Amino acid sequence: MSSLPGFLARWSAAHGGIEPSGLVLGWLRVVFVLVRPLAERRVPPWVLTMLSCLCGVAVPLWVLGGLPVVGAVSAVLCALLDGLDGAVAVLTDTATDWGRVLDPLVDRIGDVAFLTALVLAGAPGWLAVGVGTLTLLQESVRASARLPDVGVVSVWERPSRVIVTALGLLGTAVSPQLPVATIAVAIAAVLAVVGFTQVLVTVFRRLR
Repeated sequence: MSSLPGFLARWSAAHGGIEPSGLVLGWLRVVFVLVRPLAERRVPPWVLTMLSCLCGVAVPLWVLGGLPVVGAVSAVLCALLDGLDGAVAVLTDTATDWGRVLDPLVDRIGDVAFLTALVLAGAPGWLAVGVGTLTLLQESVRASARLPDVGVVSVWERPSRVIVTALGLLGTAVSPQLPVATIAVAIAAVLAVVGFTQVLVTVFRRLR
């Protein structure tokens, strides 16, 4: 079984040679502790990917069932599992081309599910559609650029989407009389505009 230095070296190789540092390094240390038992039991990465997908799809279903707090927890679990599947693949050296396609696909399903949950919680649909469109455009630009080092370069990445969703749903449960879901999607809209612009400008500069 790989040690922490070996895991970090494999992670770096899988991410275009980027050397993890700061918060990323701290997060990878935590991930290593969490995924090592899964790797020892040879849990396939795709199992975690599918569990992440199920948690993401469940978010709006929980809201529809009148349980926004559970929906918020489900969104957090979705993001956690999304981080673990890639780590298991790196640790066990089982990364595949299909896995690299499946992982972002599940991420986009989760993004749509999160916005759907906020609409069900009271946010205006037209605004959520705008946020979803900008989110998909941002990821489309990133994927089309084919640059291995275009990672978390914007304010509107998966962590931001999960935080906005979770806090929006929790706020809806705590203060149902306030338009918390609408406020959450409005914040998401601002972050999506800024994030898309950041990614577009970054890709443009690196491809020139």
